[in-house]
Amino acid sequence: MIIELGVNAVVTGLLLGGLYAVASLGLTIAFGLLQIPNVAQPTFMVLGAYCACFGNLLGVDPVIASMIFAPVFYLAGMIFYQAYFVCFERRGRGNTLQGFTFFFGVAMVLEVALILAVGVDLRSVDAVYIGKSLTIGFVTMPYRFIIPFVIGSAVGAGMWLFLTRTHMGLAIRAVAHDANALRIVALNPAQVKRHAFGIAMMTAALAGAALIVVNPVDPFVGREYIGRSFAIVVLAGMGSVPGTLVAAVIIGLLESLVITFVGATWAPGVAFAVLLATLAIRPSGIFGIAR
Repeated sequence: MIIELGVNAVVTGLLLGGLYAVASLGLTIAFGLLQIPNVAQPTFMVLGAYCACFGNLLGVDPVIASMIFAPVFYLAGMIFYQAYFVCFERRGRGNTLQGFTFFFGVAMVLEVALILAVGVDLRSVDAVYIGKSLTIGFVTMPYRFIIPFVIGSAVGAGMWLFLTRTHMGLAIRAVAHDANALRIVALNPAQVKRHAFGIAMMTAALAGAALIVVNPVDPFVGREYIGRSFAIVVLAGMGSVPGTLVAAVIIGLLESLVITFVGATWAPGVAFAVLLATLAIRPSGIFGIAR
């Protein structure tokens, strides 16, 4: 029985890591590469979940609905970065504390707007794979966990290819290392960052679909992912996409094992414990600093 529980906990943790990965990839770009502490990213993920729910009410699969809304999130991300740039970076005041304050305010305003628009009741989606499981021997894998794992793996692989194989992706990595060097090749660092932040925000739409497929959501659920996402980004190595995938799986595994053998009450503390341990033992994270 203990072996069966342990194996199922490990499998669940691996699948849960897919959700955590897609929830953290946007922060990997915004905070890890651009040094913009976008604490509002989880709240935008919740907004993405409600957009997927809205699309589902119209008969669209939540994952497909998130893809439809993704360009809207991309444009919203560009607008939010422009506001941040005008208010802070252009004036030479884009330090971390001011960034935290700005995006914390954005998160609070968006959360209140969601409460006023949809209320505080839990919302869920309906799809053919929800409520069904894949069973292999004594291992049970709910499809509501498999789908987010697939989304996280696909988004992570796509983002890694984009950052390493495209001109804009290389420019984003370059602006993280030396923004002034971009001007030598006639690129505007602010414009590159604007597109990068839009891409980071676009992942929130896909993460929202993964989130609402796993569990019903309310406007407050994003708060649970703020600490967890920052822990994953730091553990990964600031800006490392492969590291984000690995770190997300590690935290997913640890949380699943803690829930199974210790209790669900302790699970929220896992990410913070990992964050503190990483900062104390290896501040550069698993994969170091990716540029």
